[in-house]
Amino acid sequence: MTTVDTVNGPVELGAIGRTLTHEHIFTKNPEIEEGWPDPEWEGEDAMVAKAVDTLDELKTLGIETIIDLTVPGLGRSIPRIQRVAAASAVNIVVATGYYTFNALPTFFQTHGPGLMVDMDDPMPALFIRDLTTGIGDTGVKAVMIKVATDEPGLTPGVERVMGAAATAHLETGATITTHTHAREFRGRDQQEFFRARGVPLEHVLIGHSGDSTDLDYLREMMDNGCTLGMDRFGMVSMRSDEERVDTVVRLVEMGYAEKLTLSHDAGVFSINTPPSFRRRESPNWNHAHISRDILPQLRERGVSDADIDQMMITNAARILVGARS
Repeated sequence: MTTVDTVNGPVELGAIGRTLTHEHIFTKNPEIEEGWPDPEWEGEDAMVAKAVDTLDELKTLGIETIIDLTVPGLGRSIPRIQRVAAASAVNIVVATGYYTFNALPTFFQTHGPGLMVDMDDPMPALFIRDLTTGIGDTGVKAVMIKVATDEPGLTPGVERVMGAAATAHLETGATITTHTHAREFRGRDQQEFFRARGVPLEHVLIGHSGDSTDLDYLREMMDNGCTLGMDRFGMVSMRSDEERVDTVVRLVEMGYAEKLTLSHDAGVFSINTPPSFRRRESPNWNHAHISRDILPQLRERGVSDADIDQMMITNAARILVGARS
């Protein structure tokens, strides 16, 4: 595999460059917002322009690519992202999957084996179509598969999404990237689930692992084969930046730079954590925080530029390729 599918089309793998591996641009809920518009959504044109400005700033800071993990369940709109990508020099890569901590929408509760509309489970085919043909009629192909396991654990709905992700990975080779509840050690559940279904763990990225400072837990997951997403810098409600930096430094010192990625899980707009909330509770939770503030701290603690490139360029390229090389 020598190219990566971006929103603007294939890009040579060598041009992917420094990458933020777990981000969002717009997190929306169209069903709610159609009836109850969010007062902080400034309108389509204004918000697209704000997103372009955000990415343009990242470009000046050395970021070449952003992986937008906004999947169904989080208000994915590829036409909106296409408008942003068309006006930005930063590569945007998108994902398939479904985001839920528990139940699935009624469509999936009525369509499937033994259900009201008795048929093969449609979810794996939908994921595979996103990855191989394109999302809707946009022609944009997803590159990653996103799933989530939070505090409730492996509920029936979550297990169904994860099973579909495993099937889609085995069919396409696309990397599975996850949301976890690190304090409940949900990365272990995800590893066990995927390993039992034949997914090689080197093609699973366990997200939000930086919410944990338990080095034994983190090393266990990496030793089993997974890459870890240290991907919530600036989100101080879950863990301070000082703790996040210290965890990365200590793992790099132990020789794990080849198993780490860096990102924010930030957004230009999120209906779930709106801009006013973010400014008040986590004022540094934005897409430029790592480049501006965190990388200098890592360097001061002895993390080399080679280690930073390993985490942000080499590892990012590896997860984008997945098992498709």
